[in-house]
Amino acid sequence: MTAPRQDPLRDPRFFADPYPTYDRLREGCPVQRIPTGSGGHHAYLITGHREAREAFTDPRLSKDTARFFADRPSHRDLHPAISRNMLASDPPAHTRHRRVATRLFTTGRVRELRPFITRIVDDLTATWQPGTDIDLVADLAIPLPVTVVCELLGVPAADRAPLAAWSHDLFDATDTARIDAASHRIGDHLTDMIDGSPDHWFVRDCAAGGLDREETVSLAALLLVAGHETTTHFIGNAVLALLRHPEAFDRLVRDPDLIPGALDELLRFDSPISVATFRHSTQDLRVGDTDIPAGYPVLISPGAANRDPSRFPDPNDLDLDRDASAHLSFGHGIHRCPGAPLARAEAEITLRTLLTRFPHTRLTIPPHSLPWRPTRLTHGLTTLPLTLA
Repeated sequence: MTAPRQDPLRDPRFFADPYPTYDRLREGCPVQRIPTGSGGHHAYLITGHREAREAFTDPRLSKDTARFFADRPSHRDLHPAISRNMLASDPPAHTRHRRVATRLFTTGRVRELRPFITRIVDDLTATWQPGTDIDLVADLAIPLPVTVVCELLGVPAADRAPLAAWSHDLFDATDTARIDAASHRIGDHLTDMIDGSPDHWFVRDCAAGGLDREETVSLAALLLVAGHETTTHFIGNAVLALLRHPEAFDRLVRDPDLIPGALDELLRFDSPISVATFRHSTQDLRVGDTDIPAGYPVLISPGAANRDPSRFPDPNDLDLDRDASAHLSFGHGIHRCPGAPLARAEAEITLRTLLTRFPHTRLTIPPHSLPWRPTRLTHGLTTLPLTLA
């Protein structure tokens, strides 16, 4: 196995299409040491499906970033609500946060939200007509999940656009100062909002679940950021995949009731999560056939694992008849995304609306010209220009 000499996840070509890079890395070894950044640091990247599932549930891989950086100098200045959230913690702290978060997105609660989600989609698309050019990302894929999660958290309508913009900045892979500044704007804003809304049901639920003020703010920040960013990419990637596979698009146009069953394959085919959030090894361990020493960052890639041919034959084909339920786009184990039912509902309602009202929609520009977010964490479009028909 020949390890890459440069960080393979920072090449601009990777942001547009990470899958050739993932294929090369997986063929070399599904778990391997890679350079990260330009400071001589290294991490272990996991690209195999079996190995990723194994790593997701290994308690020796910690998500407690404060523990990892305790004796390492850092020049970062993230707000605690961002740096110490549920995704950056281990049990028992994680368990308390997750217990509250899971109650927010039960199947029953999401079912109750479906009429509300449908109204938002209808409102956002009310002026759409055949022949109209739209940007699906800006006009629907961003405002839909932002509106839903902000409504859940009690964020006033006037505050939603700036919060969405700051959330967007958190995923700017090129400017750490911009990321840090955005984290403080989000954390400070949500702190003020929660302090001023002690009787809101979200604040009461957090208190009843044993979360203190800072933990309540961190959970709100996580739901805001993770609750809309990944759903935005889920919707954009799914629509693009269908437009690039006209037979699949036409099949769902003919039978929209197939859409719920197609969501797993769409998530597998182009995961909105390219690389899962930070983990580190707390002791020596072995994942697959690779030994990982204690004290190293470990990057698990759902995007790569979902294209592992040992688990999904012909993984680069979009196959709506495939059983893709083993995809890892929502993670696996105790850190699996609790908001998955809500994300699925938002994507399903969006696709049903688009395909039934505009069954001949097409891309306005060639696929190779589409702009992608320059980040390794998520895989998503910055715009998706469509001509409705």
